[in-house]
Amino acid sequence: MLELPESEKLCTLALVNTPGIGSVTIRLLISYCGSAEKVFKADFKKLIKIPGIGEKVARLILKKEGLAQAEKEWADCIKSGANLHFFSDDSYPNRLKSLYDAPVVLYSKGNFDYNSHRTVGIVGTRQITDYGKSVTETIIRDLVPYNPLVVSGLAYGVDITAHKACLKHGLPTIGVMASGLHVIYPAIHQKTAREMQEQGGLVTENALATKPDFMRFPARNRIIAGLSDITIVVESAKKGGSLITVEFAQNYHREVFAVPGNVTNTQSEGCNHLIRENKASIFTSVQDMAESIGWGSKNKEGVVSVNKVRDLSEAGLVFDGFTQDEGQILSLLRRQGTMQVDELSWQSGMHLNKLATLLLNLEFQGVVKSLPGKKYGLI
Repeated sequence: MLELPESEKLCTLALVNTPGIGSVTIRLLISYCGSAEKVFKADFKKLIKIPGIGEKVARLILKKEGLAQAEKEWADCIKSGANLHFFSDDSYPNRLKSLYDAPVVLYSKGNFDYNSHRTVGIVGTRQITDYGKSVTETIIRDLVPYNPLVVSGLAYGVDITAHKACLKHGLPTIGVMASGLHVIYPAIHQKTAREMQEQGGLVTENALATKPDFMRFPARNRIIAGLSDITIVVESAKKGGSLITVEFAQNYHREVFAVPGNVTNTQSEGCNHLIRENKASIFTSVQDMAESIGWGSKNKEGVVSVNKVRDLSEAGLVFDGFTQDEGQILSLLRRQGTMQVDELSWQSGMHLNKLATLLLNLEFQGVVKSLPGKKYGLI
């Protein structure tokens, strides 16, 4: 896959910095206009015809104020040693490329491989108990033979316990942040964050100086879920933030495990509820978990090759590494050969806006190609 030229990356970063535009909308804009550069060259009439782009957002785009901000952000990243990973880059994590709402760009610092053979998300309450701390440390210790990349959120409680245990036992670990790389939150974890950059690192979708506001934490949780093959909830209250991560993990068709706890402990209510409602498998040990998910036979890349896609014929099948919606599109294209967008929309039952974004995602992954006459086919 060819990486974007620098000018296209700057324009993409400018869209990210334009108020009122999220990841899904940015992909839609690029899909309709052909590139991020062409978005800024489009006129007002063309922009407002794009679904989800009202007059206010169109005018913000036409002001092109995001371009100057993007150039400054780019320079600041170079100066501070931060890395930028754009959606079409080879360095962008494969596990996120298949997700409908994946970030368009990620910022990172550290020394780690997004596409590690195995990844495990460890999440839980900030009000960790002695039991939760002991279980978290045991999980990390027992994960060592499997050498996964451990993903968490750098927060108090379970998160920081998992990160510190990884540093102790030599496992790579990354902290997904709700702030920018220049704003370590909570500040008390700055020392651990620095140490993690030698044995893992920090990741965020937010600009360098972004402060962590309330709405950025659920967005952060979707990245944790998306990067993780397995999410383990150690302790959680009945309405804990970890349950948001679980919801994302389930939507992404990822494995979820929950550690059972004392029925009288409020910090175990969330885990016990997940197990009772069959929303998570019960966690008893790393060895049992590894056996149940067949880690020994898991595809190293975690994704299906294009040749494998062509060999699969059952419509609606959920392909490993693709979302259910993407699997449905791939099945239809495999069966029909090439299809017009309208026909794909009708047969899949998907709205054109959503379909356009999914097709763009699949193009970025090098699985689908666009053809003249608004047709698409497998590569």
